[in-house]
Parts: sequence; structure tokens; C-alpha cells
Amino acid sequence: MRYKNYYKNKKVFIVGGSSGIGLTTAHLLAEKGADVCIFARRESLLQAALLQLKTSVQDGRQVSYRSLDVVNEADVIEKFSSAVAELGSPDILINCAGAAFPNYFENITAEQFESTLRLNVLGVRNVSFAVLPYMKQTGGHIIHTSSIAGFIGVFGYTDYSASKFAIVGFSEALQQEVRQHNIQVSVLYPPDTLTAGFTEEEKTKPKETRAISGNAKVLTPEQVASALVKKIPKQGFHIHPTFDGRVSHFLKRWIPSLVSWVMERSIRNS
Repeated sequence: MRYKNYYKNKKVFIVGGSSGIGLTTAHLLAEKGADVCIFARRESLLQAALLQLKTSVQDGRQVSYRSLDVVNEADVIEKFSSAVAELGSPDILINCAGAAFPNYFENITAEQFESTLRLNVLGVRNVSFAVLPYMKQTGGHIIHTSSIAGFIGVFGYTDYSASKFAIVGFSEALQQEVRQHNIQVSVLYPPDTLTAGFTEEEKTKPKETRAISGNAKVLTPEQVASALVKKIPKQGFHIHPTFDGRVSHFLKRWIPSLVSWVMERSIRNS
């Protein structure tokens, strides 16, 4: 009950909001009375997503979209400026944009490695940079999406784990800088989630990677989004959608040898 009306009249920007966790979160927030603007690269997906979102909107609230490329700083700044002009300064920024293409390291070209870092890390930098001038005036909450692979290096995810670890370090450092402006930074750590991106990952995922994740429960976007929406008002830095995720994070920090042993056993058994 404490946070029952937390999202009412809030302005929320969701990057990567045309599908998956981002779009599902947009639905939940629109239903709770927020004004929502979703951002993604493909116009066709955004248009379809907006039609869906309009079914969740409460009376008088707004939903809109902007097409942008998160690795293009000028484009992000321009589209955020346009969205602010329409909706107002965002209270919450949720960044779900990112991708993974798991494979054996020898099969990951330098071009792919760089592309993963540009999308997953430079994209985070660019959206943070674009939103800060507005949030410094009003305060706000920035949530970036990392992964379980952002605190545990996972076989087959050398480029992806590198990028998701970087998001955590970036967010920790950014939090120290922006706290004085009443801005909270958080990191979301979803496990494997049934999205279009997960389907793409399955096409190149090594058997050892499958073995490591075989015992972990795959979540739906609805489960992740529901947990995220419940935990944002608590203003914590780490946001884990599941109890298992919290336990894994604890064990990795305090008993890393146990985590390594479990993963290496799965690799051998594969």
C-alpha cells in the first residue's frame, strides 16, 4: 500500500521499449497512471508497440515513441529533447536496450566484440548523458539493465559479460556523481528471459553454455517487468527479479570458489 500510487503522473522514458521486458514494463506503468515514451531503433516495431500501449493507458495519460540509435549520441540527445518537449522531464529512465550473440571466443570476431560493447556500454553512456541535464533540475531515477552475466562471467559470453560487467561499474561510479542532484541509479539483473533476443541467442549458444543455464528457471517478460515495477520505488541499487538471483550475487561476492566449482562441473558434464 505504501507505493500504491507511486507511478501516478510520473514521466517514464523506456529505451528498448518496443518489445520484451521494456514493452511489458511500459504496459504496467501506463496502467498505473504514468506517461510513457518508448524508444527503439525500428520504427515499425515502435508503431506496433504504441498501438498495444494505448490499450493500457489511463484517462488523460500520454504514451508516445521516438525512433533512435543508442550508439549515436547526437540522435539520442535530439530524440530525448523532443520527448521532453512533449511529455516533460522524465522522473524515471529505464534502459533495456542491448543484445547478446553467444559463441566460443574463437568464433567472436573483433567486429562483433566491438559491436556488443558499443550497443551495450556506449548505449548506456549515451542515454545517461542525454537524460542528466533534465534530471539534474528535478531529480529522478535511472535504471540500467545488466544481467546475471554481469556479475558472473559465463562460458560463451565473453563479449556480453564484458559489456554487462561494465554497466555495473559505470552505474556505481555514476551514482556517486549524481546523488547530490537527488538522482538514484539502479541496475536490473534479469536471468534468461523469453524474449526475441533470447530466441536469437539460442541459435549460437554453445552446449557448455546451455549446460550452465540448464538448471536455472527461464522467466517471462511479465515476471521480470512485474518485479522491476515493484522494486523501483524502494530506490535500491541492485534489482534482482528472483530470489535465486540474489543468492547467486551473494555467493559470487562471498564464496566465489563455490560458484566457479558449480559452473566448471556443469561444463565438464556437458
